[in-house]
Amino acid sequence: MLNNYEKFLKEFDLKIDNYFKEQSEHICCKEGCSGCCEIGDYPFTQLEMMYLMQGFKTLPSILQEQIRNNLFQIKQNRVSTHLFYKCPFLINNKCSVYKYRGITCRTFGLAYLTKEGVVKLPECVNEGLCYSKVCKDRTLTVEPVKEDLSLLEITESDLAKKYKLDFGPSRSLIDWFPG
Repeated sequence: MLNNYEKFLKEFDLKIDNYFKEQSEHICCKEGCSGCCEIGDYPFTQLEMMYLMQGFKTLPSILQEQIRNNLFQIKQNRVSTHLFYKCPFLINNKCSVYKYRGITCRTFGLAYLTKEGVVKLPECVNEGLCYSKVCKDRTLTVEPVKEDLSLLEITESDLAKKYKLDFGPSRSLIDWFPG
């Protein structure tokens, strides 16, 4: 299953990279910019978690321990299942498992049109970053990506079907870990 998922990601990343290129004048994302990882809920499917943990196992033990500590701290300080948190894999403003990151992480920064016709804006628009120069009162004045890039739509897409992927259930990243 993970081999097919890697093939899926190769094709998916090409498409996403093209969207980022098409929208590049409106996007501020660059290495070290980690606002989207500082506070969120980070939905992950079971398949994405399996892949993420494969990447986790390749990390040096000191990084693994730091991530375990981050997870413990988040779990200890979390008072609600709906409380946003800093991604435990974010170390020194960089994703420690970047190659293995989830689908939602891969699409952060893009404005896209949902199948219901609603424009989904990246949260950083509120901080004067992505799309902020072409957004007034939360209304985009340029064309967004014309594909629904929500996790559910991607996991049920023709591309996912092409690779016969079963993503399994989805939950907040932190909820995949016990304790």
